[in-house]
Amino acid sequence: MTAKIINGTEIAKHIRHSLNEKISLLKTPPVLAVILAGSDPASEIYVKNKEKACHEVGITARTHKFSANVSEKELLDLLNDLNRAPDINGILVQLPLPAHINSEKILQAVSPAKDVDGFHPLNTG
Repeated sequence: MTAKIINGTEIAKHIRHSLNEKISLLKTPPVLAVILAGSDPASEIYVKNKEKACHEVGITARTHKFSANVSEKELLDLLNDLNRAPDINGILVQLPLPAHINSEKILQAVSPAKDVDGFHPLNTG
């Protein structure tokens, strides 16, 4: 068997185009809620790239940015609201969270049906 070199950039471009076509047929575009707490530069870049990717395919990204001193209760309250919001289709919690936040507790608070990263225990198996 011979090795075949694939062009990941072209494959990704094709996938984005296909997604854009499918999403354009929907009555309302999907909405991704992103939670970003703190000021980790790598996390901020990652979230900006996710927002850009969402925009390219027709998904609405709503980023909820918090300072590093956000309380766990504030994040849990927001997650409760996002889980119940019918217009929110997916939730992404950007890691790492500030050190005083119990990341596991936050990830478990995301509805398994809206957990785009698949970190909820029901999604990890």
